[in-house]
Amino acid sequence: MMNKIVVIGSLNIDLITKVGRLPVQGETMLVREQENSFGGKGANQAVAAARQGADVTFIGAVGNDENGVAFKKLLRQENINTDYIVSKNKSTGSAVILLEENGHNTILVNGGANMCLNIADIQKAKQSIQEADVVVAQLEVPSETVTEAFKIAKQAGVMTILNPAPVRQSLDKTLIRYTDLVIPNETEAASLTNEKPTTDLSIIEHTIYQDLKAQGLNNVIITLGDKGVYYNVLNKSELLPIFKVNTLDTTAAGDTFIGTIISEIHTDFSNLEDVLLRSRVASSIAVSREGAIASIPYREDIVEQLAQRNISAGVL
Repeated sequence: MMNKIVVIGSLNIDLITKVGRLPVQGETMLVREQENSFGGKGANQAVAAARQGADVTFIGAVGNDENGVAFKKLLRQENINTDYIVSKNKSTGSAVILLEENGHNTILVNGGANMCLNIADIQKAKQSIQEADVVVAQLEVPSETVTEAFKIAKQAGVMTILNPAPVRQSLDKTLIRYTDLVIPNETEAASLTNEKPTTDLSIIEHTIYQDLKAQGLNNVIITLGDKGVYYNVLNKSELLPIFKVNTLDTTAAGDTFIGTIISEIHTDFSNLEDVLLRSRVASSIAVSREGAIASIPYREDIVEQLAQRNISAGVL
């Protein structure tokens, strides 16, 4: 049974700039290639969930420009409800992605219309939030907007999942109170706990997770790049390995992982292991392809990969 999802998030036009390596301060260097594509963490996660078969509604903001029109058209083509994407007197959000030869990326985001999404916009979508199974958000839109959506969700008994990106040093206490599950990467998890980024399991489990728990974030999944995925949910913890592939572009790996999780996670976490298996396979497919939305797999891609690897999952 696939979930009914509401995504509150960002819609960005990405300028992907391919470089051999990151420049040092003051250096001028040639790029290998540049291209524009649709992206933004919100859009990526919504598309990932929709391609798994979930019923997805998007709450977001675009500018009164051609990019805004094109973005809504794209999401509708992905079978995503765009009724609550509002137009603002700002340009549609954008991002510059510096993609290195080894597949790692560094991203600079211009929020644009995304940062104008407000509480009134959330209130207009109140019924859709209340009728959802899962509401997911990132922090590429104002924090108070996300908090309002999560408050409405929790009052209706809807599961809330937060991807705390871009990285923050702290989260609003009210937002934490309304969050059921938080999914950061190792850098975001470290920032939230005033620690240095690490993939060391001992530090993650005994320092970073314990600090997150003390803040009220009891259920946590931390993505660790090529070191795997650590989770501590309902007091059960484990480090899970990634599925190794030839990495071309990591841009949408985390968003693909999250979008796959939200597509069919049970609100009592009873199918967490199966969902994490599918999500790791999904992100491994994404990093083996170039682009953001273009790299996100469909449900049949994951089924095929599981069959090729002779892996069984109870959700299949």
